Amino acid sequence: MKRIKTLRFGEIEEDESKIIHFAQGLPAFEEEHEFILVLQTMDNPYVFLQSIKTPELAFLMTRPFVFFPAYEFTLPETIREQLGLKDLNDLDVYTLITIPDGNIQQMTTNLLAPIVLNKCNYEAQQVILEKTNYMTKHALFPQSEMSEKGEK
Repeated sequence: MKRIKTLRFGEIEEDESKIIHFAQGLPAFEEEHEFILVLQTMDNPYVFLQSIKTPELAFLMTRPFVFFPAYEFTLPETIREQLGLKDLNDLDVYTLITIPDGNIQQMTTNLLAPIVLNKCNYEAQQVILEKTNYMTKHALFPQSEMSEKGEK
């Protein structure tokens, strides 16, 4: 077990075999290579990607299929090889969430650059999709849905 200090969650113990490794880091965080997933509850669609090296660095993510059931993309063979991915059933996909000015109703997720994780070896990479209509900001709660519920 490895002890990980975090700003948001205090000290966490995690099985070292479940430490996620990003060989190239993340865009704009290339020096960050090791993370863990912090789940709030099993039925919660949100998860945090917590840095092992930097206690204050944690990214809010979701499984995009919860909000966008038709979301799909082709993972290039070179990425599959880099992740050591032999079977697509071993793949977990997450997308990073942005909460503008702390306004949860305005949350967006980045469908253009998903985080792909090989669940067998915990190798991961953020992939920037090419030749797609996906963008970096897709509303999780479109305004039309919020209006129907009587929320602003």
